[in-house]
Parts: sequence; C-alpha cells; structure tokens
Amino acid sequence: MLRYHHLGLPTDEKKDGMRRLDDLKMWVCGYEESEYKIEWMYFEEECELPELVKSVPHVAFEVESVAEAIQGKHVIIEPTSPSDGLIVAFIEENGAPIEFIETRSY
Repeated sequence: MLRYHHLGLPTDEKKDGMRRLDDLKMWVCGYEESEYKIEWMYFEEECELPELVKSVPHVAFEVESVAEAIQGKHVIIEPTSPSDGLIVAFIEENGAPIEFIETRSY
C-alpha cells in the first residue's frame, strides 16, 4: 500500500532552514513545516545522486517494504538508510523519479 509522504523539489539555491545531509552532499528543508509536505533539495556539485533526482521533482510514498515496492522496477538508487529507522530507494517511472520510504521502529 502506498501512502503519500512528500513532494521533493530540486532548487538551485539554498533556502533558509536547510540542513545538510553530509553523506549525500545535499541540503533539504521544508518537509516538517509544510502542510502538504513539500521538501526543497539543494545539491552540491560533488553530490553523486542520479541527475534525474537532482533535476526533476519526485513524489515520495511510505511503504511497508521498500524491497517489495522496488521489485521488478527500474531502480536508480538502491535501498539505503540515510538515518536510523529509515530505508529509502528511488525508481524511475515514466521518466520521473519516485521515492519509497520504509520506517522501522526499534
């Protein structure tokens, strides 16, 4: 089952309140403050994420299992854990990036 999580929008400029994701060499903000869960993303030149993710907005869905959600899909970012209790992966669907998010409570 898919449940809307957020909309990620790439930007060419840093915005107030952005926090750096050191491992990914990118900055994000807005998700927590936005009623509609809009997330702004600024990417440093050294960021190695796929160009599609860095240039095209993505929609993110919370899923029970990222592994199941990406099965048989065109995976562009393999499952990874950017923070404790969180697993994410990206696929490409019809030319657009889609993010799947799995949360785990320990």
